[in-house]
Amino acid sequence: MTIANLRKEKGWSQTDLADKSGVSREMIGKYERGKAIPSVDAAKKIADAFEVSLDYLVGEGINSAFDKKTVARLQEIQNMDSKSKDNLFNIIDAVLRDYKTRQAYAG
Repeated sequence: MTIANLRKEKGWSQTDLADKSGVSREMIGKYERGKAIPSVDAAKKIADAFEVSLDYLVGEGINSAFDKKTVARLQEIQNMDSKSKDNLFNIIDAVLRDYKTRQAYAG
């Protein structure tokens, strides 16, 4: 996902993102137009402002599809004992099954 897409998703202007990230509005504009590539430091500040990982911001890596909250939840699940994991996965499976069923009948 691009910086512009994330920014628009949040309803932020370039100035809003600049204020939240500490990266100048001018540079954000250049990044969005493809006139410049953010340094790792600038990209990290922008990712933090959006509350996403760098992987998510650039769309690469194993966690690129997940925001920071999702990654944190997955890490917590990974630390659970196997019985607790099984219980949680049973609940998740039931919710997913219900969702898929509703989607199938809605279309």
